[in-house]
Amino acid sequence: MEIANLITHIEALVFASEKPLTSLELVELINNAFGFLDDKIVIDQVETAIDGIREKYNAEFYPFELRESGGGWQFLTKRKFHQTIAQLNGDKFLKRLSNAALETLAIIAYKQPITKSEIEAIRGVNCDYSIQKLLEKELIVIAGRNEQAVGKPLVYATSRHFMDYFGINSAEELPKISEVLAETMVEPTLVNADHFDMEGGTGQAEATVDGEQAIGSEDQGNSNDVQVGE
Repeated sequence: MEIANLITHIEALVFASEKPLTSLELVELINNAFGFLDDKIVIDQVETAIDGIREKYNAEFYPFELRESGGGWQFLTKRKFHQTIAQLNGDKFLKRLSNAALETLAIIAYKQPITKSEIEAIRGVNCDYSIQKLLEKELIVIAGRNEQAVGKPLVYATSRHFMDYFGINSAEELPKISEVLAETMVEPTLVNADHFDMEGGTGQAEATVDGEQAIGSEDQGNSNDVQVGE
């Protein structure tokens, strides 16, 4: 099949599908549709066609694009139209997760599969409500039971909808915790000699700390504890 013809069939499949389609699924669907026996299309042809489709819809006058998200290919509106689409979907589109739900979701995402008691041990509070809300929003799923634990409790994992919601294709694409901490880390304040009012000959240094005075003394190279005046 010519790439030009293949492109239109891939567009039709992605447009009509209720879920993201992988390249392998597209190969299988097209081959099944045409019943190819000797001249089956292969993954390389599909990927070449996908490159053509992506280039086509990246043009400025298209409001949507072909993106790999949620584990497969799908048509998604471009970011600059977010506010316009929000008017169509109303509050449901704009509704955000609570902090408690986000914390619970983050723990599940990074520790999956995980039981409710393990989540609660990390958060330090009951998580029944948060887990129920995440299940209702289809961001997490019940992935089975922990056969090794007492009572064989349910274990939770993120769903395919979770990947689609956050625009990733697998849990491996989540930002590393070290990267997140690096972005939020508070830089230390450097203190130099200009911050101190040095008194010569006495070995005493006087500094202002948050509006209070701190006095330190030195005696033959040994420094005493700094005391903050009350």
